[in-house]
Amino acid sequence: MRFCRRNIFSLLYVCSIFLSLSACSATPDKLLSSNTHFTNPIITGGYPDPSICQLDDYFYIVNSSFEYYPGLPIHRSKDLVNWELVAYGLQRESQVTGAVNLVDVQSNGGIHAPTIRCRKENGKNRFYIITTNVYTPTGKNAKTEFVNFVLTADDIQGPWSDPLVLEGAPGIDPDIFFDDDGRVWYAGTHSPENPTFPGEGEIWLQEIDTASWELTGERHFLWRGACGGTWAEGPHLYKHDGRYYLLIAEGGTGFNHAVMIAVSDDITGPYVPNERNPIMTSRHLSYDYWVNSTGHADMIQLGDGRWYMVALGKRNDEQRMSNMGRETHLLPVEWEREPFWWKEPKYDWPVVSKESGRLEKAYPLPFGSRQQPNINFRDEFDSSKLGLEWNFRRFPERRTYSLSESPGYLRLFSQSGSITERGRASLLGVRQKQSDFVYTVAMLFNPSTNNSEAGISLFQKDDNYINFTTKQQNNKIYLQLFVAQPEDPASSMKSDTSSDPVSRKVIQSAELPKYRGEIVFKVESKESRNTYRYSLDGGKTYQDFAQSSADIILSKGYTGAYLGLYSSSNGSSSEDFADFDWVEYTLFPRN
Repeated sequence: MRFCRRNIFSLLYVCSIFLSLSACSATPDKLLSSNTHFTNPIITGGYPDPSICQLDDYFYIVNSSFEYYPGLPIHRSKDLVNWELVAYGLQRESQVTGAVNLVDVQSNGGIHAPTIRCRKENGKNRFYIITTNVYTPTGKNAKTEFVNFVLTADDIQGPWSDPLVLEGAPGIDPDIFFDDDGRVWYAGTHSPENPTFPGEGEIWLQEIDTASWELTGERHFLWRGACGGTWAEGPHLYKHDGRYYLLIAEGGTGFNHAVMIAVSDDITGPYVPNERNPIMTSRHLSYDYWVNSTGHADMIQLGDGRWYMVALGKRNDEQRMSNMGRETHLLPVEWEREPFWWKEPKYDWPVVSKESGRLEKAYPLPFGSRQQPNINFRDEFDSSKLGLEWNFRRFPERRTYSLSESPGYLRLFSQSGSITERGRASLLGVRQKQSDFVYTVAMLFNPSTNNSEAGISLFQKDDNYINFTTKQQNNKIYLQLFVAQPEDPASSMKSDTSSDPVSRKVIQSAELPKYRGEIVFKVESKESRNTYRYSLDGGKTYQDFAQSSADIILSKGYTGAYLGLYSSSNGSSSEDFADFDWVEYTLFPRN
């Protein structure tokens, strides 16, 4: 018999959903999540660099996943505001252990800025994802490698092909464009041959032979950006009004992030920038606006002619940042022709969020269907497969976990490795989706090896995490809260932090003389404070253990925070394991 009472927890879960919906309707802005308006972000948690397409009744979005596995998460929606995670483009070993390396990839490396496109070919569905894997080999003076590749599938849920590598394609952030005449084009970003300053980017274009997946013909250099060209990247091409439009990101992925656009009569250029660039940004707003760092966008035209844009942005929840990192937002777009009587030609330009010119928290619903919050999460591990929400840092080692050795439980083996740069620990998690939350986990753990530990982990990077675990020391069981933080806050933005000093320390430790192998962990995060609690009676009563600030795993880099499960024998050979009965994540409403 399980030591949890699932019927009680199911009732509590339903109640938590009701409370979260009530919290939405009680917000000062009555438009949020109403019958007429939706709330941004539309996909919460660390889902940056969105790209969107539509086929038949569904819209699809793919996001960057960096060093996490499975990679390239794909959501689908019928109404643009309610999104379901349905697949990953990188979902099996053969895809990530060759030219695309997610085995020992560095922090902030891995899968960058994908583009998804979907179309009918000979009456059948066809899906394409084109993206970059960024990998820095170990060793002094190692040079970063950029592998640009394509994945294809006939069904969004796969199977997706093994990576089709595009040789001779430098740089990052590729786009694939299917022109009306049947030609297919690659648009990418690289550092120009003679940059005028460090960080200058340039958008380039070349035709693709999709039979061989080779670049062919002349390479064209299109644009270095509109506002200085700092980190000009993330290109997407569109056809509108008989012309080609080139949308890019510029200004870096921080407060100066922005979306720029240019137009040309010919796909190969020359491109004329919009004189009113940027067309979407938060760089001109207060640092205290509700969202910042908005940019890296993609646009889509609906069947009725309307246009929308998806873009990343950081919520301003903690120190002008967010534990969730960069998330996916939705904005309305309208095209306007230049009004100048003296100017020819007069171009159409997209106007984003025309009423205010900024990313708003709420907009009218695109299709009238109400937005249903999907923040809450519960997994009782009754399936034979791990749920789609779960991610690992890098491709996991064999025998990291099992769902079959103790049916109804997730068994996490206490491997010798711990959380280290480029390492593969027994660690997995789900994305944190709101700043205020309750995270509860029921675990069975009876170690036989000293220094074996298991419990929960709130993690952001290999040098930035909080572990709340039980640990055997001197044949006794201790409960401890362990924190790792980079001593240099800027290191979270570096591509390889292996040489950066890390502060690792035990915040609280206490023996558990009444521990009998069963424990329920609970973390309550509210108003910028985390409270850590535990129960030894199956969740009937909880004891306070420790507190910390909620910004320890604050996202300063490319990815958001995860709430996870962890087990390690800390360097010893061990047969220990932890069995996790259930995991629950619910919204903790703000007052």
